[in-house]
Amino acid sequence: MPIGRVTQVVDCRESMGMGKGGGLAQRGTISECRHPDVIVVGMSPGRRHVTKPVCDITSALRREGVEFSVSTLVLNAGSGVPADAPKIAGSVLGAYFGLSAKEVSQIEQHKVAILHHGNVRSHVVEKVRFILAQADVKAVVVSQAPIDYEDLAKVGVKTAYVMPPEGAIRTKGTVVAIVGGVTRGQTPPREKLSEVIQAVMKEMKKSN
Repeated sequence: MPIGRVTQVVDCRESMGMGKGGGLAQRGTISECRHPDVIVVGMSPGRRHVTKPVCDITSALRREGVEFSVSTLVLNAGSGVPADAPKIAGSVLGAYFGLSAKEVSQIEQHKVAILHHGNVRSHVVEKVRFILAQADVKAVVVSQAPIDYEDLAKVGVKTAYVMPPEGAIRTKGTVVAIVGGVTRGQTPPREKLSEVIQAVMKEMKKSN
């Protein structure tokens, strides 16, 4: 019977940061664990750090004694909306959200992906659709904006509770849970972190 501490790896950078605050995660990086189980996919950060609550989620998974490895991927082009998203009247042109083939491969190595994409409802829905159209993975969506399974199904996203109309499915991956009310840039409340952990553990049990 083992006695003592159990070592787990939760890292949030692939390489050293640049400039002031060196060592913090940059855009376009991933931390890789020995056994890829769960990946937390975050938006592009500011100039030198991963946007909260991504690091809070990875730390919470470790703190709660979750017995699997957690990776963090900071997307290189995680801002804006996908180029194929419907244009919204009055929206401001800017960077397009995108994924590289390498990022898709990194996501698909894992059993569960936690997707965090900010506080604009239409952006969150389209980003989830774009990622899961390319990556075949079970996903837990974490957002500040209130969204539901119907919102995702309307744009062709497969979910565990509502499916798109016949012939309208546009994704390989499936959304298995949604955790709303998680504010970008702030540490999530304990109850929200618990919701994320419970959703991840439920899906991991299914895959084992």
